[in-house]
Amino acid sequence: MFQVLDSAVPIACWSCSIGHNDSTLFCPHCSKIQPPPGGDYYSVFGLKPSLNLDLFALEHEFHRLSRKLHPDRFARAQENEKQWSLADTALLNDAYRTLKDPIRRTEYLLKLEGAEIGEQHSGKDRKDASRVPADLLEEVFDLNLQLEEMRMARSLGETDPKLEASLTEAKKKFDGLLEAVDSDLRDAWSAWDAGDAAVRGIVQKTMVALLDWRRYLSNLARDVNSVLGA
Repeated sequence: MFQVLDSAVPIACWSCSIGHNDSTLFCPHCSKIQPPPGGDYYSVFGLKPSLNLDLFALEHEFHRLSRKLHPDRFARAQENEKQWSLADTALLNDAYRTLKDPIRRTEYLLKLEGAEIGEQHSGKDRKDASRVPADLLEEVFDLNLQLEEMRMARSLGETDPKLEASLTEAKKKFDGLLEAVDSDLRDAWSAWDAGDAAVRGIVQKTMVALLDWRRYLSNLARDVNSVLGA
């Protein structure tokens, strides 16, 4: 079930002039469509920011709102309502794509909290030992050599079963590490949702580090998959 978000910021409906919160797509009094609301993606669905969401309920609400916002419903409406139906639909789609995906949702919420997320903050190449476990650094170095060997062999139309088997094993390892990271993230979601400000400050740092680590592993898995043709 959804946790409905009560906004303390009132705004007057353009049609009936009755005040309502600034996060709704439709006036709760006259049901008229409203201009794209302020606030975040959670508020589009009337949700409090959290990491564990009822995805079935989210999808149901998305389809309900999508039907109400469909441009065909506003074919004979005022021009401003026609434009708002398009703008609100675009906002709804962006919000849904972000919130339904667990990783995008986590990154989005952390950014709302002011965390620095992304390769521009973690370092795209991630070569420093402070970020990558020392035992894995050596494996990654060997992996990059193997990837180059495989690319060279493929360019010459050759195959190397032994090298391909080694890369396949590497892929399995990275997939396993990614599963472990995702499990840790799920634990962090629960701690975040249930925690106070102090707990959330600690959990936020943990999630940023996990996302950073996950991005690095995903890039490695992507490189191996591209060479293996997976």
